[in-house]
Amino acid sequence: MNGTVTQDHYKGETMWSHTALLIIDMQNDFVLPGAPVCVDGALETVPRITKVLNRFRQAKAPVFHVVREYREDGSDVEANRQDFFRKTGGFVVPGTTGCEIVAVLKPLPGEYRLVKNRYSGFMNTELDFMLRRLGITRLVVCGTQYPNCVRATLFDAVALGYEGVLVTDAASAQTPEIAQANILDIQNIGVTCVETDVFLR
Repeated sequence: MNGTVTQDHYKGETMWSHTALLIIDMQNDFVLPGAPVCVDGALETVPRITKVLNRFRQAKAPVFHVVREYREDGSDVEANRQDFFRKTGGFVVPGTTGCEIVAVLKPLPGEYRLVKNRYSGFMNTELDFMLRRLGITRLVVCGTQYPNCVRATLFDAVALGYEGVLVTDAASAQTPEIAQANILDIQNIGVTCVETDVFLR
């Protein structure tokens, strides 16, 4: 639909019966100011992500909290991040507060926490298997950050045959210019791009 939404596109049972929410990498190390890999725009998206999350909870639709984890020794960090990982002493290491999802978005019982260690939520994970088992055909995506994990996950979703919906102001990048460039590319592969208020209507 390339960014346009009809009045009843998201109405009724059809929307929720085959739709899942993916919240990507909203962990303390990526969101909180001063954290080693903080994305500048991430913290301000938290209230909008919360609104989207609450709508999915109200509808009892599946929610996936897709998170990044690295081993403490850095052996599973991408090659382009290994030097920085060691220089900072590590980030999103299991057992640290930096690895935890920001408090207001913490998963509730019945929601899924899915671990990845690459940009795409689909790469070397069970995400596609789980979505198909649940009968999901549409993915609503938000989180951080645009040029890496948000983008890679959406491109893989489209390649795998899912309908994609990006909640544009509930996803973040280091600058507005980076966000806009990525939204344009994401929209051009057929992903519906809408702001939070439009989605919630």
